Amino acid sequence: MTEPVDTLFVHAHLFTMEGNGVGYQPDGAVAVRGNRIVDAGSTAALAARYDPAERIDATNHALLPGLIDAHMHTPWAVVRGVAQDVAHWMQKGLAPYARHLHRDAALAGTWLALLEALKAGTTTLGDYATPIEGWADIFAAAGVRAVLTPTINALPPGGMAGWSVGDLYPLSDEVGERSIRDAVAFAAEWHGAADGRITVMYGPQGADMLTLEQLRHVKRLAASEGLMLHMHVAQGDREIDQMLKRYGKRTPAFLEQIGYLDEQLLAVHLTEATEDETVAIAYSGAHMVLCSGSIGIIDGIVPPAAEFRTAGGPVALGSDQAAGNNCHNIFNEMKLTALFNKIKFRDPTVMPAWEVLRMATIEGARAIGLGDEIGSIEAGKKADLILVDLSAPNLMPILAEPIRNIVPNLVYGATGREVALVMVDGRILVRGGQVAAIDEAAVRAEVQERAEEVAAAVKRDPVHLDMALLQPMRDGYL
Repeated sequence: MTEPVDTLFVHAHLFTMEGNGVGYQPDGAVAVRGNRIVDAGSTAALAARYDPAERIDATNHALLPGLIDAHMHTPWAVVRGVAQDVAHWMQKGLAPYARHLHRDAALAGTWLALLEALKAGTTTLGDYATPIEGWADIFAAAGVRAVLTPTINALPPGGMAGWSVGDLYPLSDEVGERSIRDAVAFAAEWHGAADGRITVMYGPQGADMLTLEQLRHVKRLAASEGLMLHMHVAQGDREIDQMLKRYGKRTPAFLEQIGYLDEQLLAVHLTEATEDETVAIAYSGAHMVLCSGSIGIIDGIVPPAAEFRTAGGPVALGSDQAAGNNCHNIFNEMKLTALFNKIKFRDPTVMPAWEVLRMATIEGARAIGLGDEIGSIEAGKKADLILVDLSAPNLMPILAEPIRNIVPNLVYGATGREVALVMVDGRILVRGGQVAAIDEAAVRAEVQERAEEVAAAVKRDPVHLDMALLQPMRDGYL
């Protein structure tokens, strides 16, 4: 007697991520009922056990857990590529655009980033943005899983535009308190929304961007509500300089002093953390997000993720922001993470393909506090799955022995365009490159219009005259 299920994937190269490796199963199958995985194993066993409403032949495809992008700033996709190849990228590249990123432009950027990420196999998006009206609704409407972090800071209107590098930037008690109130209201409305697909973290933007009392206030709120803190930590020499001037301490020591270093903290970047600081943060129980592409481009640094993992801390991957990183593609982040760390340590065995694939799936899920629900293909977990076409020229040939080459090819050869199907919460959102719930043409048209509006406003603003890329423009390099 067979059991009814909604979907049965058969004949896949199955990677469950169970155990300490990738959990490979040749001729694998996965059964889905509702929004949960019912079973995973061999095609022979599952085909005999289940009667599906839809059977999907995954021959010559890898079947994987959906990818996790743990740290994004999606609104900035609307000005993709405006802040690379410069020193002080935030002040001299991005800040003038921040002054003119109006609501419609920000929402257009979120739609674009989500579309890009989803088509490349990202099923969980960890977005970090100002909680404007309509932001969370985009993730709910698209059907993806989202961990949303409303930005909390005390920077006065205008942010860092016009701020002189090296000076202390001002902090506003009023702005900070309003930012905290907005985040609390957002969490009350959206944590657990969309049938549980949307969860919320609190986002003190950085230890340098809030007053001491505000930082303590946010920590108390998060502890009382059981929410994680998603925070940029030691993200650059600018932050370290601000912290030394304000408190006489580097960021990690300051966070330890005020009680931030524990399992509640999701620490992003650690760009300027020393090895000792990195190990101390990992030992505290905190988790890390590594954004290799972004930090490589905007800082020219390889953050200490290898040291963090060696100390036992879980590391997730993030794409950060397209204004500086240019893409929201976790396949790109996996490859860059492996390559950058091999180069950093001058050791080809550092960050092997299987480790970064786990960082994009099960380890990433654990880092964002969802390891019991997603990140691996196991009975009872949410049905967030992707199929990757291994017959694409850049992923061929498919070899099983003496060395199985599928995982290295996925990490070093895939671009994301090989993703043939994306399922989130048991619903197929992408099939054959077509997205079910998003009008791609409308998104592209809206993004172009809003981006041109923002660029025109920046051009009219005298503050843009201090942007570092104006000289390469005049010299004909851009």
